Amino acid sequence: MSRVVSRFVVVAALVVGWAAVFLAPAGPASAHAVLESTSPAANSIVPASPPEVVLTFSEGVRKVPDKIHVIAPDGSRADAGEPEFAETTVRIPLKSGGANGTYLVNYRVISADSHPIAGAFTYSVGAPSAAPPTDSNAPVAEESTFLKIAFPVVKYLGYAGLVLLIGPALVLALLWPQRLSRARPAGLAWLGFGLVALSTLGDLFLQAPYTTGGGYFDGAALRDVLGSTFGTAHLIRLGVLAASAFLLRPLFAGRSGVADRALLVVLGVVGLATWPISGHPAASPVPAVSVVVDIAHIAGMAVWLGGLVMLVAFLFRQAAPRELSVILPVWSRWATLAVTTLFLAGIVQALVEISTIKALYSTTYGQLVIAKVVLFGAVVGVAAFSRNQVRKRSAPDDPKPLRRAVLIEVAGIAVVLALSSVLVQTTPARTASAASTVQQQPAGYYSAMITTSPKLNLQVEVDPAQQGNNDIHLYAYTKDNQPQVVVEWKGTASLPSAGIEAIDIPLLGLAPTHASGAIQLPRPGQWELKFVVRISDIDQATVTATVPVT
Repeated sequence: MSRVVSRFVVVAALVVGWAAVFLAPAGPASAHAVLESTSPAANSIVPASPPEVVLTFSEGVRKVPDKIHVIAPDGSRADAGEPEFAETTVRIPLKSGGANGTYLVNYRVISADSHPIAGAFTYSVGAPSAAPPTDSNAPVAEESTFLKIAFPVVKYLGYAGLVLLIGPALVLALLWPQRLSRARPAGLAWLGFGLVALSTLGDLFLQAPYTTGGGYFDGAALRDVLGSTFGTAHLIRLGVLAASAFLLRPLFAGRSGVADRALLVVLGVVGLATWPISGHPAASPVPAVSVVVDIAHIAGMAVWLGGLVMLVAFLFRQAAPRELSVILPVWSRWATLAVTTLFLAGIVQALVEISTIKALYSTTYGQLVIAKVVLFGAVVGVAAFSRNQVRKRSAPDDPKPLRRAVLIEVAGIAVVLALSSVLVQTTPARTASAASTVQQQPAGYYSAMITTSPKLNLQVEVDPAQQGNNDIHLYAYTKDNQPQVVVEWKGTASLPSAGIEAIDIPLLGLAPTHASGAIQLPRPGQWELKFVVRISDIDQATVTATVPVT
């Protein structure tokens, strides 16, 4: 009965792990950098057509061919020539003499950690108009459902392959009893080898449609991927696998020498480095530290779980008590070192990728890390029981309790592995938190078209929308967004939440359709700006704008 319960625990944990891969929210993960500002600003109105549109991101980005468009009010392309990329800034040259109206900017770029960033915004020249139609080549912000599922699954297979390759290779090289057959554990290691290769090829195949939003067999997109840091890292990984294949065969047969093993260690470190180089660590604030820590994290995971798999699948079943009395104490020391490495590397990773306490609980990445830490703590508790059993009796008369504990360890780490495969596709907490901050804070000024009046539309701009002196500009338009001549302008500002009554805003008509003024706003809050705009002797409109002042 106990064996049935143990197997049920393992199967249930694996099911939960795969559910984590399939059901974890991966949609927003495509945006691993933040669009911090644009010029012209989103939803703003500028008096004349600008010579270029400038996008500024929180991290360096690179181009996706023909995925940055500026669409004119009549639906034609307003951009002229190729965008210029310089670290975090993208400059999009525009055709001269652009017509008045609303322009649509579509963009799709690739962040430093190889994830796409896509979005759109509008700005208006002179006066707003109906939103322009988009063309069929416009970038798409959402990835397909297949990619949302396929990418974490491919990542999971890669991590599982590392476990099944590194763990058995290490045990076969240093702990395997000579009298036992190596065929089955070697077969398991070759399975891991194949999974790593399959995952690497799958990564390369999926990356092109993932970053470009295009088809799966787009040759130009695939060439672009292969020429990127992501593609280079994966090609190096395939090269390491090819070179390692010649050295693994004698190792699995028990005929490898010290030089061959040393070379395998070097190749292994190089191969492991391709994971962080093509992921989040490469784009962290301290990339060198993040890459080294991630290598240690992956290695510790592979050694620990891979060794446990070898214990459960082979050694507990085939090794004699005398052999286990030698193997288990050595394995216990290895496991302790691997767990310590995982713990320390995890702390450093969390400090780099999460950065604040709020980001830990308010972002998907932070919440997944919490789940991973809780589960990891439970697994370490089970592991501590196993180590205690080994210390008490190196070769227990009845190994079943130890075997059950190790089975639970394997199941728990399998779920941790599934969470890890989702984490690498999830926006880092530091970036998600920054994105939230950018969305919540005003962009240095307030600009809005107020359309609540039946007589006119009023564009209200407050600069910088902060405590202290503020400049105010008003632009009047008819209901069909044509310039509206104004006879008289009046305005007041109040802050009801703080009991501040209406303060007069002195306004000066700079043109028949444009007025300007200045006011001192003594404290932050949701200020109500009320404007009375008279357009004839008998017609006037009252317009109210609620302006967040920081």
